[in-house]
Amino acid sequence: MAYGIPDTRTDAATFGTESFYASIGRAFVTMCAVVPVLFLIEAIDVGIGAGTLDMAGGILPHHLAGLDGVLFSPFLHAGWDHLYGNAVPLILLGTFALAGGARRFLWSTFVIMLVSGLGVWFIGDPNTVVVGASGVIFGYLGLLFARGFVERSWWNFGVALFIGLLYWYQLFNILPTDQRISWQGHLLGLVGGFLAAILFRRRS
Repeated sequence: MAYGIPDTRTDAATFGTESFYASIGRAFVTMCAVVPVLFLIEAIDVGIGAGTLDMAGGILPHHLAGLDGVLFSPFLHAGWDHLYGNAVPLILLGTFALAGGARRFLWSTFVIMLVSGLGVWFIGDPNTVVVGASGVIFGYLGLLFARGFVERSWWNFGVALFIGLLYWYQLFNILPTDQRISWQGHLLGLVGGFLAAILFRRRS
């Protein structure tokens, strides 16, 4: 007698299933563990001299010395207010992005960091140092939004729409406005999220 074994990966992606809620729960716990690491890094930066790590690991547009910031800058923030502003949306969006699978979450994050970071390095203001996780946050927003279409996953689309409505005022930060805001990182992070959704879409 043959028994059918459910595909847990597919089941976890199906809204309303037990596996779906379990994957959301695991992802939420993981993201809640990641954010305190960012607070620890900021505490170390303050302890050794506020801005020291930002200068060492931030993106310095057009300068080869600041190219390593593509990898390090998302973990750094320009003060506690900057970090507090990023913490909640990072947990929310990161949870749903991670719930779609750990491997493609990591690859998607890498693509988002690369597109956003390199874009900032190429077109950013050379007289600035760019730090912060907001490029990745916008990337996760774009990732979830695009997954709704490329995977016909309406819960991903719904989550992106809901969080976009919660933080609608932040969406204006993809436009050239305040010089202290890296709109380039936000806009290109969003583009990186779209690209990652296509590259790492779930195959049916």
